[in-house]
Amino acid sequence: MIAEVIVDVAAHPIDRPFDYAIPKHLEVLAEPGMRVKVPFGNRKVLGFITHLKETSEFDPARLKPVHELMDVVPVLNKEMLQMAKWMKEQTVCFEIDALKVMIPAALRAKYEKRFVLNAPLEELPKLLQPHFKNKPFLRDQEAVELYALLKKEMANGTIVADTDISQQTAVKKVKMVHITESLEKLEGVAVRANAKQQLKLLAFFKNNPGRSIEASQLQREAGVTLPTVYSLVERGLAEISNMESYRDPSLLSAIEKKGSLQLTDAQQTAFDAIEASLNRAKTFLLHGITGSGKTEIYLQTIDQVLKEGKEAIMLVPEISLTPQMTVRFKERFGDMVAVLHSGLSAGEKYDEWRKIQRHEVKVVVGARSAIFAPFENLGLIILDEEHESSYKQDDSPRYHARDMAIWRSEYHNCPVILGSATPSLESYARAQKGVYELLVLEHRAKNQPLPTVEIVDMREELRRGNRSMFSVQLADAIRERLERKEQVVLFLNKRGYSSFVLCRDCGTVMQCPNCDISLTYHRSSELMKCHYCGYDEPVPHTCPECTSEHIRFFGTGTQKVEEELAKVVPGARVLRMDVDTTRNKGAHEKILSAFGEGKADILLGTQMIAKGLDFPNITLVGVLSADTTLHLPDFRAAEKTYQLLTQVSGRAGRDKLPGSVYVQSYTPEHYAITLAKDQLYEPFYEQEMAMRRASGYPPYYYVVNIQFTHEDLMTVAGYAEQTVRYLSGQLSPNTLIIGPSASLIARVNNRYRYQCLIKYKKEPKLAEVMQQLIKIYRTEWIKKGATLSIDMNPTSVM
Repeated sequence: MIAEVIVDVAAHPIDRPFDYAIPKHLEVLAEPGMRVKVPFGNRKVLGFITHLKETSEFDPARLKPVHELMDVVPVLNKEMLQMAKWMKEQTVCFEIDALKVMIPAALRAKYEKRFVLNAPLEELPKLLQPHFKNKPFLRDQEAVELYALLKKEMANGTIVADTDISQQTAVKKVKMVHITESLEKLEGVAVRANAKQQLKLLAFFKNNPGRSIEASQLQREAGVTLPTVYSLVERGLAEISNMESYRDPSLLSAIEKKGSLQLTDAQQTAFDAIEASLNRAKTFLLHGITGSGKTEIYLQTIDQVLKEGKEAIMLVPEISLTPQMTVRFKERFGDMVAVLHSGLSAGEKYDEWRKIQRHEVKVVVGARSAIFAPFENLGLIILDEEHESSYKQDDSPRYHARDMAIWRSEYHNCPVILGSATPSLESYARAQKGVYELLVLEHRAKNQPLPTVEIVDMREELRRGNRSMFSVQLADAIRERLERKEQVVLFLNKRGYSSFVLCRDCGTVMQCPNCDISLTYHRSSELMKCHYCGYDEPVPHTCPECTSEHIRFFGTGTQKVEEELAKVVPGARVLRMDVDTTRNKGAHEKILSAFGEGKADILLGTQMIAKGLDFPNITLVGVLSADTTLHLPDFRAAEKTYQLLTQVSGRAGRDKLPGSVYVQSYTPEHYAITLAKDQLYEPFYEQEMAMRRASGYPPYYYVVNIQFTHEDLMTVAGYAEQTVRYLSGQLSPNTLIIGPSASLIARVNNRYRYQCLIKYKKEPKLAEVMQQLIKIYRTEWIKKGATLSIDMNPTSVM
């Protein structure tokens, strides 16, 4: 039997299946989708079996055998293997990258070089013998000082170099103590009167005959140590075994089950439309204003799918939404829910993934990567907040979860629901054309009015002499809410203390030495940091250019807002939620549950608090600067601003108490801001579509962004020029090629960045030309230290 194997080597000539012979003793086990260790060149690498066959076009005698099967059951099913081939074409990536992204990090290979004993120990020189006495191999890091001796022995054949491949996380095992059922045995054991620990444990055993209990729990309950347990095990009163156990990723252990809510007429209409299409591939765009009850429709539709014996995937964009969403799902579906997101450890992710693979759960809630949950009987896929850019992967393979969901829906003949209060223009345009079915929820589920939105012109505030980051209206509104014991959310799309550090005398801005970007001041650590390459340095007391002491912080970050708040509302309890405060495991859950329990008056945060949060006591939302995303040189800038403002406004007044929103802006007349005020999506859609039509951007055109980087400016510019010339000769005349030009941030981590854009409506040769371009890059440019990345349909072109 022959296996076609995709090997774990990301290189262009190797991006194809290789034939390997399957040894006789492995034939009964080998299946497509399994991981294998195979010899490749002079080393062993990991690979995936993608196909099994009886014959090969190559000489069978020359085929190398598979060294080892890494799995007993396949880690990838037939669907995933097909999807990887489709991803390779669609995202212009290597097939191995597509296969690896589908499995949890714990199953990805860990390679380790080893020197293995290949002869009796006595044949080795005396100096080497102690190193191989206890184990037949020596790890590379242990062998550094012995290289000369080892090289000599390798020439003699007594030592061979080998690559050990292991997965990164093992199955968690716990010690189980099985107490004997025989009371006679327990009564018949004599324990010395002064062996108090043993007497205590013996009494526990007598009260619990036949019980199996985890060793750590036994130690807690009986109040004894592990050696005491072993002493009674040795006397035959109990047995110890290792049992496989799941790591529990959630702080959600005790959750009461709740029933479903009564649907409104609009919700019922949407639910009926989806229910009628449960057994066919169809995409629904559920356009419901914030608080209109989209989640209840998701829950009841999933309930219907489970009754039919099928499974469901629910995707959320932000890791911070996952705890709240998971609670709602566990309240409804109990232990049938698995959670997958980047906040889990590799081991926890691996355990959740195994629960799915073993059919122990029926519903998955998670971020982007949860789209690859290995379900085999999918009945429904949901993308909540479908407009979010976090559904697009930043590095290879650059897939969009929405495309993956639609592909899987066609494979399983099941519907996809794309839910949003502010759909992406592409999705809404497809719904208008009838490619997706549009379902609309125009009113909030509990019939509360939308919050009143005030747009504050910060230019006026400056003219009146208010230099604070809080307008007079917002500061008054915060004080008023705190007096009424209501909660406030303040939103700012930046972390750190202030945007940059500037000398007021000579105008010098403290720049990152590796990137073309200013350093951001972080008050807590008294450091200036680069958010692109991680470089940091202490804040200077004098200007490095003119030695002036007039060095000041400009702009506003979340840390600075927190400090200013203490002056505006002294004594207010503030929780800050940004990348800096949520680095630790479980931090999102802790901050949100503390806020939900009323332990804080104000939640201050970046975009991670802009959507999905549902707390009844929030009556005021303040957007400190609506312009942060508006003036970026990106064709989606207005769309992202409108979406962000609408989403963050929707956090207020979701229960009985009415809500207010204050949006502070220096360009209050911009249509993205004025239309977000009343959540008027259709007029915004019309106006933004007119802008896109005029400038030739999606949804009217498809876009490809090609980016180049190199340590030398002239080299990277040369490769970019060469690419544009090549593309102009290969692609049809109707396809527009813009550039090449320097990227918005022209240097990151000492590498210069150039890019060019391809805009097209129909380009039959695109996939072929992109593959050819990758081939040129892989065979020539990569050797000169260049990198090239191709992003099909990017969410941003910066």
